[in-house]
Amino acid sequence: MTRLGPLADRVVLVTGGNSGIGLGIARACAEAGADVVVWGTNAEKNEAAAADLAGTGARVLAQRCDVGDEADVVGAFAAAVAEMGKVDCLFANAGIGASSPFVDMGLDEWRAVLRVNLDGAFLSFREAARHMVARGEGGSLVGMSSISTIHGAPHLQHYAASKHGMLALTRGLAVELARYRIRSNALLPGWTRTPMNEPGRRSEKFVRNTTERTPVRRWADPVDMGPAAVFLADPTYRFHTGDELVVDGGYTRY
Repeated sequence: MTRLGPLADRVVLVTGGNSGIGLGIARACAEAGADVVVWGTNAEKNEAAAADLAGTGARVLAQRCDVGDEADVVGAFAAAVAEMGKVDCLFANAGIGASSPFVDMGLDEWRAVLRVNLDGAFLSFREAARHMVARGEGGSLVGMSSISTIHGAPHLQHYAASKHGMLALTRGLAVELARYRIRSNALLPGWTRTPMNEPGRRSEKFVRNTTERTPVRRWADPVDMGPAAVFLADPTYRFHTGDELVVDGGYTRY
């Protein structure tokens, strides 16, 4: 059956796509007509995500992949192309968080965050770029950054550093890969109800303060990132590259 929508006949790969914002992006792209590949390290969550996404009518492939492991990324990407035929868009979304006072932050914790959030983006983007350049039909790379690159993030300097590195990565790729019709942009979500943010959501004071600073007066749900994700994956926006799209309910403007 022919599927309709702005992403019809596209294949979208979402790293960390089995929950939270990643799953919201995968679902939005599937509903827009794309077939989807989701990567995650938890087999049960991968299976649940695949079952959820299959309800959209999309072809779905869920793979176990540790994005911080080069062999895992190379093998999983090759397997995805073999199964799906191609990858038109990759969202480098996989990420972890940690929180420590800076003076107590250990080097192991610092490196663990950057291994997934930044090394993982580099490896995922590299495999996607190699495939897209060789295929010769263009594509879209999207790095999931964060508003922590805009405002100071106490106890989260490693996370913010990784997300600011994502901006440098996507900007450089936009310039280098434009000749191959490959676009590269970043998406910066605001405070969003995800498993990663669960510790912060347990604090009524923190939720109240961040909500009061957000002009739309609520946290985002993962589904709120969907329209922006579809826009960034849409191949008709051929001139849009090197950009950072903030979706935060106005938080960083208040």
